[in-house]
Amino acid sequence: MTAIDLQPFRALVAGDHGLAVISIAMADGRIHSSVANAGVLELPGSGRAVVGVVIGGGSRKLQLLRERPRAAATLRAGWQWASVEGPVELVGPNDPHPDFSADETRLLLRDIFTAAGGTHDDWDTYDKVMAEEQRTAVLITPERVYSIP
Repeated sequence: MTAIDLQPFRALVAGDHGLAVISIAMADGRIHSSVANAGVLELPGSGRAVVGVVIGGGSRKLQLLRERPRAAATLRAGWQWASVEGPVELVGPNDPHPDFSADETRLLLRDIFTAAGGTHDDWDTYDKVMAEEQRTAVLITPERVYSIP
């Protein structure tokens, strides 16, 4: 399979702090959309490029992704925009993943945060809050990227 070029999406992350609309199909065909920070990162080990988002453990979005693991993420900066859609993998305390240990999951959450443009002065506190909120990494593998440059 040919790798999908994420550059149109990556180029817009800095435009508005990685603020993206995340859309997920519900069982009845309606679309659930909400806003979250997103960034592009290469996964440790495989180097596979994905769009990463961190979401709260008790969120409706996470429940929907467990039921139907596909999503679209759209970024915009001014009149430019880019969308990525594809299947998702979940990596978190309630969604263990065979490729990520607990420590690798902790670092993955940091990697997504920084890929979305975030910075932090106290990573230990960040890690503690992520654990308390049972934050989960959502990794969107791009099947389709479309944009207006």
